[in-house]
Amino acid sequence: MRQVTVAAHAGFCFGVKRATQCVEDLINTCRENAAIYTIGQLIHNKTYTEYLEQNGVFAISLQETEEAVLRAKEKDTPIIFVIRAHGIPKEDEAALYALKQTYDKVDILDMTCPFVKKIHHIAEKETNESTCFILLGSPSHPEVKGIMSYTRGEKYAFPTAEEANALLSIQQNNEKEVILAAQTTQNIQEWKKTQKFIKKLCTNPKIFDTICDVTEKRQSEAENLSLSCDAMVVVGGADSSNTRKLYDICKANCPCTVMVESACDLPKDFPPKHSTHVGIAAGASTPHSIIMEVYKVMSENFEQLLEESLKTLHTGETVTGIVTEIGKTEVYLDLGAKVTGIIAYDQITDEANVDLNTLFKVGDEVRAFVIRVEDGKGIATLSKKRVDNDASWEKIVALSESGEAVEGKIVDAIKGGLLIAVEGTRAFIPASQSDLEKGADLTTLVGTTQKVRIIEIDKQKKRAVASIRAIKREERKAKEAEIRATLEVGQHFTGTVKTLVNYGAFVDIGGVDGMVHNTELSWKKIKHPSQVVSVGQQIEVFIKELSEDKTRISLGYKTQEMDDFYQFTKVHSVGEVMEAKIVSLTPFGAFAEVAPGVDGLIHISKISLDKINSPEEVLSVGQVVTVKITAIDEENRRLSLSIRALLEEARREEERAAYEQEKAERLAERKAAEEEEAALRAEMAPYIVKTIN
Repeated sequence: MRQVTVAAHAGFCFGVKRATQCVEDLINTCRENAAIYTIGQLIHNKTYTEYLEQNGVFAISLQETEEAVLRAKEKDTPIIFVIRAHGIPKEDEAALYALKQTYDKVDILDMTCPFVKKIHHIAEKETNESTCFILLGSPSHPEVKGIMSYTRGEKYAFPTAEEANALLSIQQNNEKEVILAAQTTQNIQEWKKTQKFIKKLCTNPKIFDTICDVTEKRQSEAENLSLSCDAMVVVGGADSSNTRKLYDICKANCPCTVMVESACDLPKDFPPKHSTHVGIAAGASTPHSIIMEVYKVMSENFEQLLEESLKTLHTGETVTGIVTEIGKTEVYLDLGAKVTGIIAYDQITDEANVDLNTLFKVGDEVRAFVIRVEDGKGIATLSKKRVDNDASWEKIVALSESGEAVEGKIVDAIKGGLLIAVEGTRAFIPASQSDLEKGADLTTLVGTTQKVRIIEIDKQKKRAVASIRAIKREERKAKEAEIRATLEVGQHFTGTVKTLVNYGAFVDIGGVDGMVHNTELSWKKIKHPSQVVSVGQQIEVFIKELSEDKTRISLGYKTQEMDDFYQFTKVHSVGEVMEAKIVSLTPFGAFAEVAPGVDGLIHISKISLDKINSPEEVLSVGQVVTVKITAIDEENRRLSLSIRALLEEARREEERAAYEQEKAERLAERKAAEEEEAALRAEMAPYIVKTIN
């Protein structure tokens, strides 16, 4: 009789199962009340897509979402958009959430696989203009397009190690930091080859192992199964990347390999008559029902062969059994095999004196890990704790991928931090993530319940790092948002200078920070804010400008009382004469300082009585000259000065003095002549009288 073996990890992976379960729940709860759409095919499986369409769930493109919302508005009905398991590009997601703002009955469910989300975070966090991001994956695949949209700087996506090697060998002198990651469903062997040559070509590349654990197991199982079978069936969508990779792996080991989307696609003459062992592998987007249909056709008696597949247990497997008996120190399970499963007390719980009857009842379905199989004795030693721990760990991993906050109890303070019990697993909180002051007593938190976020995962060692600080920071941001909502342009505050940067100072105005630009710190040009203020200094500021969402606060600081120009114009006026120091020379004139921080322009035509070609012919920097204020432009903060006006006045004064002197000299001459004439007449008078007589 032909033996048919189904790979243990065939079918829906965690991400796909999560997405399909969500949509199926929506179908059951919202079918009559809301329109449901998926952005692109939820999973790469034609049969499942047709099933969704039959139940009123349609796959649409981003371009079609606006029209869908308009239809929903006309009917005044809710509309739900589900982001597919492969994810969508960053800009598409932003556009989708922007559309949500146009209609309050729009809901968006992000069903992007957490493992894919992880790569999004890596691409966004690790890349910049000085990095080169390399992704092993098909450039046209939706998952890859989504990942690449989160990157910055130089980036490449290659479907095979050979293609990556060909280009990067040419560019091996590239000095940028290399970031390497892989599509979640990438072929393990291709990934290993890519890592090998990247390490040879690049200095200290940063490598992220982003292939999904289930993908790795699925490919490993397909590899091993195809080596032991003389025919293989790979079940999955024609567009499914991970299904294609499974097919390539199986085909390389077992030439008699076919790929089908459903049992209907099986060739009539398959498998060959001489085949004795047929293996079935399936992609991550293949529903269990389709796998079972293929299994039934291949075995000709599905129920019988399914039972046969449960005849043999292997150490290391995870099995499901039915509780048949509950003892004081162990629980017995029917595994549908030739052996009975036994779970000892210490493989159930760590707690002492627990009555197992409070934990189980006959007929319960229990998942357990196979520790050891003793066919001769007809028993299999199992562990429920191992499965529970694995399940807890998977929850922790999922929490890490999703970034979701979770509550836990602080159970101990150890060197360097705290231990917190979260979802049945202990996580480490470094002291720096406790949100306490540096050097504070960590034991004050022991026994308290804290909300944390998982920020780091070591999958090999199954260790998790959590953060209280990340949650507290978000809470502070929420409080800041409340404060921002009350802010208005024109409000005055006594703020504290927190930070100085080249272009200005950040000032705390009571829970939120605003920026005082250098141009607002002083009326005169400054090179650095430290020329005016210092960290910790309290200053009076006012809100000059707010961004629409009030996240950017522009503050004002300078006032008219601080304005040297304003103070100068209060004291001095047009026509006033004063000394000034030449501070700079230009082709069109000279700038002279008439008071600290106040400069005026002496136009080239106002420098000399004679025509000059450049100010340097008459003036030099540092020279002190006497000038006259000829104009004050308060609106544009400009002073017009003149040396020539004073020279012209001096010349006019000289001309007037010369005229007056000449006039005086003429009068003196006339007076002298008159006096001389009078004297002469007086001298001649006697003679004139005698002559007459």
